Amino acid sequence: MFGLGMGEALILLAVVLLLFGGKKLPELGNSMGKALTNFKKGMKENNAEELEEKNKDA
Repeated sequence: MFGLGMGEALILLAVVLLLFGGKKLPELGNSMGKALTNFKKGMKENNAEELEEKNKDA
């Protein structure tokens, strides 16, 4: 996992838990998931547009 060992991952998780609190973590995860989904969707749309432009030129 990104070159982190189990100890480092646990410390990172503890720091995030201290910063955001237990109630905010599900909201944060949900927001990050939606952002990642929208990013992937945008990349697919961009690739589809590029393919259409290449097909028109050919």
